[in-house]
Amino acid sequence: MTPANYLVARIARTFGLHRKTKRMSEAASEMHLLREAEAILGYQVWPKIAEVEELAVEYWNLRKLTQEREDIRTRLTECEHQLAAAHDERSALLGQASEPHHELLARRSAAIAELESLARQRDDILNQARSIKRAFEGAKMKLEVLSKDASHPQAELDATRARLHELKAQFSELKQRRTEIADRIEAGDRALDRVDHELSDRRHHRREQAAEAFQIIADANREISIHRAELSLQETQIHQLYSDIGRYVSRHAYANPVCAKAAKDHRALIDVMGALRRSVALNHLLADQA
Repeated sequence: MTPANYLVARIARTFGLHRKTKRMSEAASEMHLLREAEAILGYQVWPKIAEVEELAVEYWNLRKLTQEREDIRTRLTECEHQLAAAHDERSALLGQASEPHHELLARRSAAIAELESLARQRDDILNQARSIKRAFEGAKMKLEVLSKDASHPQAELDATRARLHELKAQFSELKQRRTEIADRIEAGDRALDRVDHELSDRRHHRREQAAEAFQIIADANREISIHRAELSLQETQIHQLYSDIGRYVSRHAYANPVCAKAAKDHRALIDVMGALRRSVALNHLLADQA
């Protein structure tokens, strides 16, 4: 707000136009801009104000904090390199283990597929056996009934007996096949157990190999979090010191020779900061009068 705007607002207030909320909002926005400008000016000029006694505390605190910040950044970089190396080591371990695991998993899938095929064959055999058993019982009952009829042709009785023998032979063959498939299923189960056991052993071995890398990763991540938190705190403190220095230099840029020399390349920014201060003061004045 300029003095002219202030006069216009004063006149409007005499007619009952009170805009206190707007004035406070403008003042807050301008104050935020002013604080940012102070921090920018402080960042630009702080190496040049060592001789200003009033800023000695801020100057030497900045020297200390910037040195500590560089030390933390160095440690942070080392931790990040350590973390990257640990991730590479872990990836290498996983890569070494992937090919044998792939072969074992392929064997396991093949064994499971074979067991499923054998189970289907066994079910087919059981279904055929049940059908043959029913046919055998039917033929046996037929022979029993026909044998009691003395007038029944002998040829049909002989044919029925032959069918009974045929069905009995088929049933015996199916029983043998069922036994063979059961043995193959049992052998397949044992083979699958061996593959699972080998997979478990290899995975356990891989976990043991990767344990150290995982521990390094965890430690590095923890250290990185600590260093980043320290950096964040230092950045906040440094930003505040920049603001304090920028505020002092901007207020004494024309009265203090050292400040004037340090700020000679930033006159435009200092003028803008002065205008912002005046505007904030005028907005507060109008808000208090509302």
